[in-house]
Amino acid sequence: MEPTTLTTTLSTARLLLRPFGPADEDAVYAACQDPDIQRWTMVPSPYEREHARTFVGEIVPAGWRERSGYSFAVRLAPDGPLVAAVGVHVRGAESYEIGYWAVKEHRGRGYMTEAAAAVARWAFTELGAGRLEWRAEVGNDGSRAVAEKAGFRMEGTLRAALEVKGTLRDCRVGALLPSDLGLPSATPYLPAVSGAV
Repeated sequence: MEPTTLTTTLSTARLLLRPFGPADEDAVYAACQDPDIQRWTMVPSPYEREHARTFVGEIVPAGWRERSGYSFAVRLAPDGPLVAAVGVHVRGAESYEIGYWAVKEHRGRGYMTEAAAAVARWAFTELGAGRLEWRAEVGNDGSRAVAEKAGFRMEGTLRAALEVKGTLRDCRVGALLPSDLGLPSATPYLPAVSGAV
């Protein structure tokens, strides 16, 4: 399928999702000062102004242009506050990984789950994803709760599978398939027979 472009917008009952752009620099910089975002995600720590500028001005446009990553700013309205970020990154031919963070002041209202579910559906229908993975360091219970509420099925723990600021950490992994949302898959899926060795 032909992925959409930096003009792509998604909407939910409460949210507007669009690719990050230079106008989001201040909001990204402010949000990423949160110690929890720095602790549990891959953003640099300490998070400097230049990190935000590079993210919105170079990393995001390059990801969309090269079809390697699709990062969305999640807002309450076109000019409303930034409440979250969600991105889908290419892992393989039909395999993608979702990642997200929520702005501290807007947590606990279900925005992150709503946005993750919308982006997952978009990944299946527009990118042709056959599998969308979620991974987070063991102990990141907030991220896991969002994934589970969005329909991801937990598949286990991977030892030393996540590099966090120079240290390998154990991570949980979950996945969502098109069929979990009642959508067709671009490639047929044959699940293992129960009891098979």
